[in-house]
Amino acid sequence: MTNVPGPAEMVVYVIADPGLPTGRVSAIQDSLESRLQTLSSLKVRVESQSELIRIRPDNTLETRVVEHLSEGRVDVVILLTEIPRYLDKRPLIAEAYPEERVAVISCPTLGAWATKSKLMRVVTDCAYRLMSDEHVAETYVDDGWGKWIVRDDRASQIMLADPRTGLPRTVMGVIMANEPWRTVPKLSRALAAASATGAFGIFYNSIWQMSEALSTGRLFVISALAIISMVGWLLISNRLWERPKYDRLSVIVLLYNLSTVTTLVFCVVTLYIALWVFIFVAGVIVIDPRFMATVIGGDVDLVNYSAIAWLSASMGVVAGALGSGFDDQMDLRHITMGARERQRAYTQQEPPAGPTVS
Repeated sequence: MTNVPGPAEMVVYVIADPGLPTGRVSAIQDSLESRLQTLSSLKVRVESQSELIRIRPDNTLETRVVEHLSEGRVDVVILLTEIPRYLDKRPLIAEAYPEERVAVISCPTLGAWATKSKLMRVVTDCAYRLMSDEHVAETYVDDGWGKWIVRDDRASQIMLADPRTGLPRTVMGVIMANEPWRTVPKLSRALAAASATGAFGIFYNSIWQMSEALSTGRLFVISALAIISMVGWLLISNRLWERPKYDRLSVIVLLYNLSTVTTLVFCVVTLYIALWVFIFVAGVIVIDPRFMATVIGGDVDLVNYSAIAWLSASMGVVAGALGSGFDDQMDLRHITMGARERQRAYTQQEPPAGPTVS
């Protein structure tokens, strides 16, 4: 529970989604407090909380937690969500409601490699716009990144991303929020199936001969087809491809699908590389080079072992794709942004409460 501040103290409360947003807030909390102190005539205290920010059926953010925080005399509330937000088909970086003293920042719109300084700048921007005029000690001048626009109809101020770079930056931000490096271990069952099939390449000399005969370009094509087949099967079998229920959500759904496909490609390529390393090392240990030389009818070096591992890994991925899947269906909600967003949504029967943020 938030402590009640003294009369000359201003409390800035930052609520962040679990995962990447929470980590980023923790990294800047001390610096943020020092920066805001220079802008306010009051003593500033920055507190943070990790909590899942929910979504209502009408696609507005649920900010019921703000009502509870107000009981503890919180002056400014900033929500940092992993949900990508759009307005007029442009990424919406931040939105500030001065009357409610609430601001919302979309973490993915900052990009995949959002630096501390960039997040600090946006959070500081929002906090400054929510301060009371009598408590502002210094005029804040932003650095020109992003552009604030006043919306008279909503009594709010918004920061929109550049229309040329906003979409690709947001896609990369969503991919980072998906944390693909955490998804790879969830494909361990698929890796086991692919390894069992790929290991045949070590023991069947017909695969040695085929790998010797295939050109590098053809091996690349085979690898690409293998990766595409596995990504496609994971999308279809786990129903990860999103379809928009409303036309106005088409851009968001496209962003989700692009990030999902890219996340899966990263995971499958990582699996493919791990499989290649396993087969290559096993091949060097098991296959005698003199015996291989008699089979392929030529000199043997590491290139031959590499080609065998290359072809065998492709075979393993193709053969293991149809039987592949995630180790736990519950993991789906942590893999893709669309699936995680559905976990946030309230049912239509649940009555709305608290202020809403579009």
